[in-house]
Amino acid sequence: MQTKPFRIGTRGSPLALAQAHEARDRLMAAHHLPEDMFEIVVLTTKGDRITDRSLAEIGGKGLFTEELEQKLTAGELDFAVHSAKDMATKLPEGLYLSAYLPREDIRDAVIGRTARKLIDLPHGATVGSSSLRRQALIRRMRPDINVVTFRGLVETRLRKLEAGEVDATLLALAGLKRLGKVDVLTDILDPDTFPPAPAQGAICIESRIGDGRVDDLLAPVNDGPTFDTVSCERAFLAALDGSCRTPIGGYAVCEGDLIRFSGLIITPDGRSQHAVTTDGHRRDAAALGTRAGQDVRARAGSAFFDDWH
Repeated sequence: MQTKPFRIGTRGSPLALAQAHEARDRLMAAHHLPEDMFEIVVLTTKGDRITDRSLAEIGGKGLFTEELEQKLTAGELDFAVHSAKDMATKLPEGLYLSAYLPREDIRDAVIGRTARKLIDLPHGATVGSSSLRRQALIRRMRPDINVVTFRGLVETRLRKLEAGEVDATLLALAGLKRLGKVDVLTDILDPDTFPPAPAQGAICIESRIGDGRVDDLLAPVNDGPTFDTVSCERAFLAALDGSCRTPIGGYAVCEGDLIRFSGLIITPDGRSQHAVTTDGHRRDAAALGTRAGQDVRARAGSAFFDDWH
């Protein structure tokens, strides 16, 4: 019987802590364990320390996970809780994504200062975003808009917006919900026309392969539909070698035993894109995502990526 607390690794941002607390609370309820059986271990990552440059400039995906994964590999953590969209498609040897909590809303939210909707912003307005995907989709919608890199915690970005640094910014609706800040949003974007990042809205748990004790702990909180949809989306990313340097959108939806996926690759200027829509059985979720990625990569050709990498 486990006598020492399970050590949960997380970043220290308010959103990361909210996600770690959600994971802990679900595990407490599933196993009827007291709170003192879990210790939340807070670490600072490279992505937290460097906030004046875009993620693409400083290394892309993995910037918010590397320090946690090092501690996990060393046995200093039992598992780590992450935003699934922050995860690299290839994980360190010996680690895997062992569980997903039930997914929140996948959509992007607009927080507008001078207009409620992106389409209604003044000509030449400035929008802040650190996401190449959001930047490209904004430019596709409104080529006249000036898009600037806008990083930092949710609270930091909202303060910058209020101070007048930009006319609007975009944030994941899931994060606003988890922080209890949905009152700040002014519009919600349709995922069919403004596709989210693959795995957006999902909380994943990373642990060591072969750690049966932790596997048994996590199994009851793993959400099947979330596991399948995110597996499909991450396979799409992997087939495209997707990272924070690549504007990629996509999402999957479970419909009974079936899964439907829509994906998109787009150039940073928003002028050229290739989309794919496909469906299949949920048991083949990852293979479906892989085929979708291979399909759009073949149609786009290497020059689509080479021209702007």
